[in-house]
Amino acid sequence: MPAGAYREVMAERETAWGDLYRANVAAVTRLVSGLDRAALATTVPGSPEWTVQDVVAHLAGGPADSLSGRTEGAPGPTWTARHVAERRGRPLGELTDEMAANQDAVAESTVDNPRPAVVWDIAVHHADLHEALGLGVPPAEMWAPVLAAVAPMKFGTAGVPADLDDYEVFRAIFSRRSRAQMQAWGLPLSAEQLDELCIFGPREDDQPTP
Repeated sequence: MPAGAYREVMAERETAWGDLYRANVAAVTRLVSGLDRAALATTVPGSPEWTVQDVVAHLAGGPADSLSGRTEGAPGPTWTARHVAERRGRPLGELTDEMAANQDAVAESTVDNPRPAVVWDIAVHHADLHEALGLGVPPAEMWAPVLAAVAPMKFGTAGVPADLDDYEVFRAIFSRRSRAQMQAWGLPLSAEQLDELCIFGPREDDQPTP
């Protein structure tokens, strides 16, 4: 995606995080509903301990836990492992139905929240699924508002450098690009500064790129 395109997405209106969450729920549901068993068992490089179906289990379980107050250990690996394990083996349709059943309550929870982690999470994992399945870059409207919200935290008011691809920066900020992949950008930043861009810390394993 051309550099600066996320600004075009955001120029039209302020992000309605609830609408963005619902859009990602619908898109993820469409994406996975036609997959066969082998595809659902595909390992997701962005979350290599999970398969495609496990990612959907997380996208159902995380919001359900948050709404019910089961947040001990959140957002750490023990918390996510529990709700994924609880849903392992359930039919895919049950998982997508659970996502849909909770989406209005989740959307309501994002009102007046400038940093809605649940929305950012589904946008990141939606992109994880695209990359795992070789489907290319998700539509910009599914992730660009998240980048627009996060970029100032990492790049200041100047935003994403003009010569960088917005989607690649979005993926890197959420720790979905390796140190080597980020160094290949050629920015005049040290390895330590590049590491600091990654919300979940740096990683060494190269990720599939569209």
